[in-house]
Amino acid sequence: MSVAGTGHRLDLLDPMEVARLGGIEMLTEEIVEGFLTGLHRSPRRGFSVEFAEHRAYQPGDEVRYIDWKILARNDRLFVKQFEEETNLRAMVVVDVSRSMGWTGEPGKRLTKLEYVRRLVAAMVLILLRQRDATGLITFDEQVRSVTPPRARLAHWYQLLGVLHRTQVGARTAAEPALRRVMDQLRRRGLVIFVSDLLLDRDLAIKALRFLRHRGHQVLVLHIMDPAEISLHGPAEARFEDPETGEAVTIRPADWAEVYSKTVAGVVHDWRLACRRHGIAYERVVTDTPFGLALRQALVRSTHLT
Repeated sequence: MSVAGTGHRLDLLDPMEVARLGGIEMLTEEIVEGFLTGLHRSPRRGFSVEFAEHRAYQPGDEVRYIDWKILARNDRLFVKQFEEETNLRAMVVVDVSRSMGWTGEPGKRLTKLEYVRRLVAAMVLILLRQRDATGLITFDEQVRSVTPPRARLAHWYQLLGVLHRTQVGARTAAEPALRRVMDQLRRRGLVIFVSDLLLDRDLAIKALRFLRHRGHQVLVLHIMDPAEISLHGPAEARFEDPETGEAVTIRPADWAEVYSKTVAGVVHDWRLACRRHGIAYERVVTDTPFGLALRQALVRSTHLT
């Protein structure tokens, strides 16, 4: 199957439609290519070391940076040029607790974890293409996996395998996973914390603050399903916490306004707490095309300090 033959940039399609096209490996590569193409056309070029423009191939250029699509169209050799070289080391910390396995529309929308698998795979591929050593930690109530940072592009397949095998676990406790970051980043680096943030905010912020204190750049990606943002449903509905099993039966119409204000307040409090401590925060909703989510995550959070 030729994904490029769809005639669309996959990074801008509905995430569920993209997931139906095939395997995560091939699709993620197409998502990244589309994202970099869009980034090239934008006046805002993004973060750290990243794709800037094309230039004519010169003897001695690395073959891996040749843009084969341009060669196929124009029969001319061009290479992708990057802004600058760095020795950035990054750790992506992914929440795989039970709540991450939820979607408001089964069969029509990806679960939060399915969405995160593809989004993180794309982010990691971008980092590795920039020759930035990247690792991965997954956690629920305990650390589930630790993959140390490596800068080789082939390392992406190992990280992809971890993401593919990862299943939803139990409850959430972020602090132990964030502490493990210190074992992997001995010097200043980038920490990307990916979670639905249904956890103890004070403990998580305390751990994230410690990472900032040690000089790390920190980015929090708050993953939400659209159904978590506003309350809808039949005249009467039963809602159950996927991690604790606690349930309540209510009339959604009676609680919709209060619920929306409560969610907005939670998002505001997370954003404010992060900003107060120099932590970048972005909310990512699971119906957002991957290319737009990557721009949210990596471009709007430019030059973290």
